[in-house]
Amino acid sequence: MSWPARALLSAAMDVSLIVDGANVMGSRADGWWRDRPGAMARLHGELAALAARGVTGPVPGAGEAAEAGEAAEAGSVAGAGSAAGAGSAAGAGSAAGVGGVAEAGGATEAGGAASPGGEAAGGRWFPYVHLVVEGRARAVLDLVGPAPRVHVVAARGEGDDEIASLAGRLTGRRVVVTADRQLRRRCEAAGATVAGPGWLIRQFS
Repeated sequence: MSWPARALLSAAMDVSLIVDGANVMGSRADGWWRDRPGAMARLHGELAALAARGVTGPVPGAGEAAEAGEAAEAGSVAGAGSAAGAGSAAGAGSAAGVGGVAEAGGATEAGGAASPGGEAAGGRWFPYVHLVVEGRARAVLDLVGPAPRVHVVAARGEGDDEIASLAGRLTGRRVVVTADRQLRRRCEAAGATVAGPGWLIRQFS
């Protein structure tokens, strides 16, 4: 599929994937707590690869549920992600501080013609990814380079506030990836669709 065709679809679909970095990171028992910036850098790499090859299946909320048992996942994973925001050993930290946005510009990539269900030709769609980080995990900005279609957003305060703000101010379709119940309600009230970390992690394989 040609680059111009991908760019055209990107403009037509305009899907933003807003990732609660602490919550997704905290949902995997892979030793992330020993090196939070390193774990976030690995997540960044996975997101960059996903944005490049496209997401399989419909856009969450476009005619199909993003994930079976979403409510159950919200209850089981919220502890890990919320603790991450609190900066405990079970979380990724949420120390307030001056943040910023590391925007990875460059070539736009997308798929073929979009279907009513939000799928690109070939069953793939190509989102703009906003990875929100907070606390000590903000050091990931020193570990990763620019990646097409991936922005690292260093929260200026609470990561949840940054995510909810993005969900309200970005245009087009917005899909927030988190299992935090309160944050999910805030994002849905802002008009965004919400998917759980499990949905995103399945896309990596």
